[in-house]
Amino acid sequence: MDHQAFLNDLNKKLWNAADRLRSNLDAAVYKHVVLGLIFLKYVSDAFDERQEELKTQLQNPEHDYFLGEPSDYKNKREYEKILNEELENRDYYTEKNVFWLPVKARWKALQDAAKLSVGTKLPWGDEFKGVGKLLDDALDAIEKENPKLKNILNKDYARLQLDSSKLSSLIDEIATIPFTHNSLKAKDILGHVYEYFLGEFAQAEGKKGGQYFTPKSIVTLIVEMLEPYAGRVYDPAMGSGGFFISSEKFIEAHADKKHVEAAKRKISIYGQESNPTTWRLAAMNMVIRGLDFNFGKEPADSFSRDLHPDLRADFVMSNPPFNMKEWWDGKLENDARWKYGTPPKNNANFAWMQHMIHHLAPNGSVALLLANGSMSANTNNEGEIRKAMVEADLVECMVALPGQLFTNTQIPACVWLLTKNKAKRNGWRERKGEVLFIDGRQCGYMIDRVQRAFDFDKDIRRIADTFHTWKTGKGYDDVSGFCKSATLEEIHKHDYVLTPGRYVGAPVEEDDGELFAEKMARLAEQLKMQFEESAKLETEIKKNLVELGYEQ
Repeated sequence: MDHQAFLNDLNKKLWNAADRLRSNLDAAVYKHVVLGLIFLKYVSDAFDERQEELKTQLQNPEHDYFLGEPSDYKNKREYEKILNEELENRDYYTEKNVFWLPVKARWKALQDAAKLSVGTKLPWGDEFKGVGKLLDDALDAIEKENPKLKNILNKDYARLQLDSSKLSSLIDEIATIPFTHNSLKAKDILGHVYEYFLGEFAQAEGKKGGQYFTPKSIVTLIVEMLEPYAGRVYDPAMGSGGFFISSEKFIEAHADKKHVEAAKRKISIYGQESNPTTWRLAAMNMVIRGLDFNFGKEPADSFSRDLHPDLRADFVMSNPPFNMKEWWDGKLENDARWKYGTPPKNNANFAWMQHMIHHLAPNGSVALLLANGSMSANTNNEGEIRKAMVEADLVECMVALPGQLFTNTQIPACVWLLTKNKAKRNGWRERKGEVLFIDGRQCGYMIDRVQRAFDFDKDIRRIADTFHTWKTGKGYDDVSGFCKSATLEEIHKHDYVLTPGRYVGAPVEEDDGELFAEKMARLAEQLKMQFEESAKLETEIKKNLVELGYEQ
C-alpha cells in the first residue's frame, strides 16, 4: 500500500472511532479526548520501539550495551532480572529523545486495565476507579517524568464522565493504529493524523473551528512566500501551531538532506494563544517533533498580556481571528504598539497587524491572513491606519484569495505581507515605494462541493514565484488580471485601498482573429435577434394568460 492510501485508510478508521463519542460530547470537547489518546498511543509506541531496540543491543556481543552471555550469570532468572532492570533505565530512552513512560502510562497496560471492574487493584498498586481516572493518572505520571510536557497534557477524562465501555472500546480501536510505514516516519504519521483531525473538527464545530485551524493551502502558501530558513519565527495567535509545523516541513524540503536537523536548530519558535486547550495542543505538536519553542508558561491574551514583550522576530506568520469584536481593554489606551493609529474597539484587525509590526525585527517580514474588509474599510480609523502604514512603506505585497478555502467561514480573505526594510539586500533589489498586488481569486480547484484547495505547482508555486521574482527583479512582468507592481503614488490615487483587483486589471482575452468592427456587428445582430425572440415569448405568455382567464 502506498503512503497516501495508507493515510487515507488511517483517516477513515480514526474518524469512525471518534464518531462513537459524538452522541456524548460536543466536537470542541471530543477532539481533545481523541487527540489525547492518539498522543498516548504515539509516545507509548515510541517507548516500545526503543525498548525492543535496547533489548537487542543488550544481547548483542558487538554492542557497547552488551550484558554478557546468560552463562555468565548464576542462573537464567538472575540474567533476566538484570536484563529487565536495564530495560527500565530511563537514561537509555532520554538519550534518544524518547519520553520515559512509567508502567501505568504504557498503552498495553492501559488497554488491559480499562477492561477491569471498578475496585479492582491495578498491577501498579492503585485501585481502578474508571477508565477516565485511569487515563488522567497515566497522563499525570507522564508529565511528572518528562518536564518538557509539564502543564501540556489535557488531563480531563474523569471530569467528562464518559461511559467507560465506550472509552475502553475507543482505546481498543486506537490500539490498531500503526505508527509505522515503509515510507513514513512515526512523527509524520502522527502529524498527518493531527492535521486531518483538526480539519474535520473545524467542520464539525462550525465557525468556532476557525479559532485554531488554518487551511493547509494558505499555511503552505505563506511559508513558501516568506521562506523561513533561519531566525526567530513568531505567531501571536498560533492556534494549534500550524505555521510552525509547516516551517519545519519547508526546511526539510529545502535543506541539505544530511543537515536537516542542524537546519531546524537555526529556527527559534515563539507563540502565544489564549485558549488553554488549544495552547496545550500546539505545545504537544512541538514536543512530538522535537522542536524547541517558547509559548510562555501559560495561555494568555496577546493584547492584554504580551508574553514576549522584548521579542523582535525575523518572521511573523499568523491567522488571527477575523473581525474580532471583544478584544479591547481599557489598559490598551495609548499603547506603544499603536504607532500608526488606535485600532477600533469593535474590530481587532489593525490591532493584530500593529502588534505584529511592533514585534518585527528591522529586517523582518510579516505575513498575516485577514478578512478582505481590512483592505478597504474606512470606518473607525481603519482607513487612516492603513494610509499611515502605506506611507511608512511597510506594505510589500497584497494577495487576494479565492472563496471556499475555509471549512468554517465564507468570509473572503487576503494575505498581507509587510516588511520594515525594502532596501537592496540578500539578492533582492531595492523595492522602496513599490507594492506588489496579486489577484489569486481564480486560483485553486474544488476538492468537493463546498471546499477549494490550492494545487502546489499551479497555484502556490505560481504566487510564491511571482513574489520572489518581483523581489529579485529577475524575470518579473506585470500580468493583466493576475499581478501588478504599483507605486505609492498609484495607491494614493486609489485612496489607499489595497484590493488587488483595483490594480491588476482584467485578464487579457485571447485574440480569436475576428476584427473588432466585425465582432461588434455580429454581436449587435445576435442581441437584436434575442430581443425579438424575447418579444415573441412575451406575446405567447400574455395570450396563454388570457385563455386561462387571467387577463389584466
